[in-house]
Amino acid sequence: MKLVLFSDLHLDTPFVWARASVARQRRQAQRDTLARIAQLAVDVRADALLCGGDLYEHERFSPDTAAFLRGLFAELSPLPIYLAPGNHDWYGPESLYARVDWSPNVHVFVHDRLEPTTLADGLTLWGAAHRAPANTDGFLDRFAVDRSGVHLALFHGSERNWLAQQGSGKKAHAPFDSEQIELAGLHHAFLGHYHRPRDAARHTYPGNPDPLMFGEEGERGVVIATVAPDGSVQRERRRVTTSLFHDVEIDVSGCHSLQDVRDRVAECLRGLSGCARLTLNGELSPDVDLSLPSIVEAASWMDEVVPVLGAVRSGYDFRALADEPTVRGEFVREVTAAQLPDDVRRRVLIAGLRALDGRDDLEVL
Repeated sequence: MKLVLFSDLHLDTPFVWARASVARQRRQAQRDTLARIAQLAVDVRADALLCGGDLYEHERFSPDTAAFLRGLFAELSPLPIYLAPGNHDWYGPESLYARVDWSPNVHVFVHDRLEPTTLADGLTLWGAAHRAPANTDGFLDRFAVDRSGVHLALFHGSERNWLAQQGSGKKAHAPFDSEQIELAGLHHAFLGHYHRPRDAARHTYPGNPDPLMFGEEGERGVVIATVAPDGSVQRERRRVTTSLFHDVEIDVSGCHSLQDVRDRVAECLRGLSGCARLTLNGELSPDVDLSLPSIVEAASWMDEVVPVLGAVRSGYDFRALADEPTVRGEFVREVTAAQLPDDVRRRVLIAGLRALDGRDDLEVL
C-alpha cells in the first residue's frame, strides 16, 4: 500500500510580513504546491492521498478556495483522499469541509475521536478531526484498536517530546506521547501540526510543504509512505514547492554611509531569488542615515526583502562626548548619570545626539 502524506499547507494564510502583492503571490504558490502534490500522487501511483490537517485557514477561506479544492480533488477520482481537520481548519457547520459537496473519493473525518475506515483487506485507517480551534483532547487517550490486521492513524496532534523541541511558539493540540501509538495497537501514525519534519519509529510529521515564514528549515515536502503487510513503513520525502526563502546575516561594520550599506546588501544577496530575511549586525558610523526602505530597494530583483535590526549599533564614543565642554557633552553627562537601563540609556543618548545634530532620523537601532 502506497500512501502520499502532507499537512499544514495553510491555504489563505495572510502572510502579514509581506507586501500585499507578494502575499497574493505566496497564496497562489500554495495552490500551485497542492496541485503538484496531487500530480505526484498520480505519478507514483499512490493508493491514497492523506492530509494531516491545517489544509486551509478557517478564519480566512473563501468560496474560491472551496471551489479550487473540490475541483482539484475531484480530478483525482477515483484516488481516495482522506482529510483529518486540524486546529486551523477545524470541522464545524461553517467550515469549508461541511460546505463543500465533495466528490465520492473524498473522505473527511468529522468526529473528535478516532474512527475506522478500510484502506484494503486487513488494513484500517483511523482518523479524527478537531472540532474547535483549541482545547482538543488527545485522540490516543483511552483509545485501542478493536480488530485484527494492520492499523494506521491520521490526525493533527502534538507529540509531547517533539513539542518541547519546537520552542515557545507552538501550543499543544490533541497532545500524545509516542509510546501511546504502539500501546493503542497502531502500527504507525501519520500526523500534522509541526512544521518541522520528523521521521520517528512509529509516527511521521511531513512538515509544511510550502514555507510560511522564515526560519522553516529542514527537508520539508510530502512523504511517500509504503506500508508493508506487517505494518512497517518505508518513507521517501519529495520536495513539491518552488518557493525560496533565505535567512541572511550581514555585517555592516565599517559602513560610513547609506550607500555603503546598500552596496553590501546587494553584494550579499547577489545570485539569490525569492524572499529573504536580512538581519543587520555590526557597528555603524553615527553619520549613517539608515533607511530600511532604501535597503529593501537595493535588492529590487528579490520578491521580498524583510530587513531586521539585529546586533547593530551606532558607533558613538559616549566617553569622549562626555568630556566635551559643549551642550552635547552636558547632555551625555546628564543621561549617563540618570538611573536608566543600559539599553534605554543608549537609545536616549543616540536619539538626543541626532536631534542636537539637526537630523530627523531619530529612530534608534
